[in-house]
Amino acid sequence: MKENKIICSHCGVIIENEDFDTVNGEPICQDCADQYTVVCDRCGATIWEADAYGDEYTNLCCHCYENHYTRCSCCDALLHEDDAYHLNGYDYCHDCYDEEHDKCRNIHDYSYKPEPIFYGSSDRYFGIELEIDGAGKDDDYAENLLNIANDSDEHIYIKSDGSLDDGMEIVSHPMTLDFHKAFCWEDIMRKAISLGYRSHQTSTCGLHIHVNRDCLGEDRDDQEEVISRILYFVEHHWNELLKFSRRSEYSMNRWAARYGYESSPKAIMDKAKKCGNGRYAAVNLMNYSTIEFRLFRGTLKYSTFIATLELVNAIIETALYYSEEELHKLSWSEFVRRLKEPELIQYLKERQLYINDEFISEEDM
Repeated sequence: MKENKIICSHCGVIIENEDFDTVNGEPICQDCADQYTVVCDRCGATIWEADAYGDEYTNLCCHCYENHYTRCSCCDALLHEDDAYHLNGYDYCHDCYDEEHDKCRNIHDYSYKPEPIFYGSSDRYFGIELEIDGAGKDDDYAENLLNIANDSDEHIYIKSDGSLDDGMEIVSHPMTLDFHKAFCWEDIMRKAISLGYRSHQTSTCGLHIHVNRDCLGEDRDDQEEVISRILYFVEHHWNELLKFSRRSEYSMNRWAARYGYESSPKAIMDKAKKCGNGRYAAVNLMNYSTIEFRLFRGTLKYSTFIATLELVNAIIETALYYSEEELHKLSWSEFVRRLKEPELIQYLKERQLYINDEFISEEDM
């Protein structure tokens, strides 16, 4: 009867000792085990030294490394998952976390949401989210912008945003329209441009405008009626608003999709409630205290910024004071003919949306 010989899968010698190691199920002799393998410090598996993960103190097989360990994004130190610190989507060791957290003292996490401070005297407030990109998520740059805006009171704060390539998001506390117009937005935008940021001239940035729901009616039912008329206006004049927004169809579908035209405000509201857009809707209804207009491309051009606020205000005014029948009859030309705000009228002319007047515009930033 022929005896089955056990051959070392690495060097080819016959293994005489019955008590031998295996690597990936293949037998190896003791000499090869001593010279070319190590033992995973977590699970005890024998692995080729060349395939081992870890550091000079710890040997790990691929499975243990990928499922239970990570590395510090700053110093590359090996970390067990229980010992890693997390900041803005990255893993850090304790020392690097403290250093990075201190460096980002002016830039909050995306989830940061302070108690709102209301500025101005009105029942209608606008909260701004202005995304800027291209010059880094830089704490010193953020501090420059905050120093312009915040004296004794906090008017804006700055957050990180994963949708941006190399930038951050400027967020305002709620302000009335008049307060926004008197606020130092132009100085903030001028400084951002000088630091190398852009907003319109990117493929990533939006300008989002929140409006408090309680300015739309005394109770939830009244507010929903007005919101339904806002949605009807947006759908009824979608082509004009797309042109106003400076977004492409693709960008709008990705970040601010429409609910779809229906013949009545109630039908559009019903569709919105069943829609799966989540917050990525032209008018986002997911927040309890606000509705969010997400249609607009970002801008660091002050006149465009003010015009956008004025348009949102005009849409709200129309939804508040026009009946469903009047809204149905309201043409875009009739809507713009009733506007009085010079910044908004100028912008409409720039975009060839104001009756038939032509206007030469400056470049958006």
